[in-house]
Amino acid sequence: MSDQVSAASPLPRVLDALGVGERDIASIAPLTGGTYNTVTRVTLADGRDWVVKTPPPHTAALRYERDLLVNEVAFYTAAARAGGPAFPRVVRSETDPAAPTGAYLVMTARPGRPWHEVDPTADDGDEPRLRAELGRIVGQLHSATGATPSGFGYPAEPFGPLAPTWRSAFTAMTEAVLADAETYRARLPYPVGAIRTLLAGAAPVLDEVTRPALVHFDLWPGNLLVTGEPGARTIGGVIDGERMFWGDPVADFVSLALFGDIERDRDFLAGYAEGSGKSVEFTDALRTRYALYRSYLYLIMLVETVPRAVGPEAADETWELVAPHLVDALDAVRLEAGISCRTHPGSDD
Repeated sequence: MSDQVSAASPLPRVLDALGVGERDIASIAPLTGGTYNTVTRVTLADGRDWVVKTPPPHTAALRYERDLLVNEVAFYTAAARAGGPAFPRVVRSETDPAAPTGAYLVMTARPGRPWHEVDPTADDGDEPRLRAELGRIVGQLHSATGATPSGFGYPAEPFGPLAPTWRSAFTAMTEAVLADAETYRARLPYPVGAIRTLLAGAAPVLDEVTRPALVHFDLWPGNLLVTGEPGARTIGGVIDGERMFWGDPVADFVSLALFGDIERDRDFLAGYAEGSGKSVEFTDALRTRYALYRSYLYLIMLVETVPRAVGPEAADETWELVAPHLVDALDAVRLEAGISCRTHPGSDD
C-alpha cells in the first residue's frame, strides 16, 4: 500500500480500522472529478469494491460546507430506506475529524462512468430512456422524509439545529452564501444587499413546503453513473450526496437541468411522475420556488471560486458561464413573485 498511497494520506488508518491489511487489497486507485473530498476506490481480494472518502484539512470554505460527510452519510442512509439499487450503501463511517482515523466514509462502489463522459444520444434511444429512468429514481428518492421530529436544512447543522419550517431553513442557507460573498468579496452581478432584499421578498412562497424531503442538490451529469452498451444503457449509480439537505424536492430540478429548464424535459418528468406517484404541476408558486433554488445554486458557484482559489482564468470562465444565469434566475424570482421593481437588483430606485 505504501507504493500506492502517500505517507500523509489517512487511507491506511481508515483501512486498518476496518480490519483490512495490505494482503487483503487487490487494487487502490484515486478517483478524480470531485472538487472537495479525496476519493479512492479500494478493491479487495475477496471481490468487495469500496469507495473511501476523506475530507481535506481544514481550509477556507463556504459556511454550509462544514462537516459535509455528515450530510453524505445521512443521504445514503435515507436513500437506502427509499429503495433502489443505484445508491451506494454505507459500509462504515466516522464523522468526527478528531477521531484517530480522522473523518471518513466507506461506501460500496457503483458501476459505470459519468453521464457526460458516456454521452448517450437520442439516436440510439438511450438518452430519453435514461432521462425517464432518472426521473423514476429521483421521484422515489423524494419519498424519503427526515426523522421524527423532522426538520429542514443540512444534517451537519452548519447554521444550528434543523429548522422547523422550510422558509426559515432556506433563508439561513441563502443568508450564509451571501455572507460568504461579503467575506470573500466575491464578484456578483448585483450588490449583496439588493439580492438579499429580492430573495426575502419572495420568501413567503416557501411556506407551501411542509414536508422535509430528501434533496440531493448536486445531480449534474458528473454524479450520475451510466453503465451498459449503446442502446441498452442504464443508470448504475447516483453518487456524491454531500450537498444534500432536507427540503423542497423542487430544488433538485436545478442541477437536473443545469442552466436549462426542467419543464422541457418531458422524459424525466414522465419518469418522475411514475416514481413519485404524482405529476409535477408547474404553478406560478412552484416556478418562483424553482427560481429561488436556481439563484441559490448559482450564487454558490460564483462565491466558491474565491475560497477554492481556482485562479483568474477559471474564475473568469465561471463568471461568464454562471453570472448570466444568476441574472435570469433573479429576474424570474422578481417576475414570478410579482415583486416591485424597486426591490429588483440593479434598480436605481
